[in-house]
Amino acid sequence: MTITRLSPFSIRLIYALCLSGATFNHAWTAVQHGLRWDYGGLPVFVCTFWTALTFLDPIAIVFLLAWPRVGVALTTTIIAADVIINGWVGANYGIDAVALSAQVAFLVFVVATVRVAWGRRRSGFDLASGTTTTLGFPPRTRGQ
Repeated sequence: MTITRLSPFSIRLIYALCLSGATFNHAWTAVQHGLRWDYGGLPVFVCTFWTALTFLDPIAIVFLLAWPRVGVALTTTIIAADVIINGWVGANYGIDAVALSAQVAFLVFVVATVRVAWGRRRSGFDLASGTTTTLGFPPRTRGQ
């Protein structure tokens, strides 16, 4: 059985694609209702956060491509905060379960892949050669 490991860039590209979808949703809401919409009477901090995502999501995309570690940190922070706030809104006001489920799935993916997306320097699994280096021990060879 062969396991394909995605490169850090590939994972960051997946993050960027997901954030692009979120950017579209937030931007479309802003176009329809304006930047000061109260989302049907939700608390100001929720409305401010959701509107801010219109700008934070594309900034994270730029960072993922130009300054990867900053982008990974920002993406992780955004999706964690988004799930926490949307979970709170859902518990107190009701929310679209499908949208929240998609955000939770993205959060799980980010948490599961963040170490790879962050990238490594001089240690760990080398995708080009297939060798490993862990804590100074020599790499394992097949058949041993």
